[in-house]
Amino acid sequence: MHAMTKGLLAGAAGTLALDLTTYGDMLVRGRGSSGVPAQVAERLADRTGVGLGEGDTRSHRAEAAGALLGYLTGVGVGAAYGLLRRRSGPLPVSVAGPLLGAAAMAGSDVPAAALRVTDPFSWDTTSWVSDVVPHLVYGLTTASVYRALH
Repeated sequence: MHAMTKGLLAGAAGTLALDLTTYGDMLVRGRGSSGVPAQVAERLADRTGVGLGEGDTRSHRAEAAGALLGYLTGVGVGAAYGLLRRRSGPLPVSVAGPLLGAAAMAGSDVPAAALRVTDPFSWDTTSWVSDVVPHLVYGLTTASVYRALH
């Protein structure tokens, strides 16, 4: 199996693990979902001239586009890892996991901050933990699955 394909599969598994962690947290704490992905999608659509429609249609499409951007980030980070590691093999999970988690977190948080949807410098500890933990789970899962496929 090609290294990029392994990375895509590992990134998909990591993305599923991130979603399970996030939705589990929402269930346990009774909190709502974040509106940040939809807001990022709306800002990107506005800047690129892509129409999302009006009213409820716009908000529903923005929500869907935000979720799809998250999936793209997750599988994209996994694919990039596969391409980077194809010649030398996977890193130890204890090293790769946090690095992949940080890469996926940057892949979602940097655009949100650049588009002024959120300001990570203003986040409280709970907000940081709610972002870091699922991304760390993503990274550890992605690294573990990639290693298993290697």
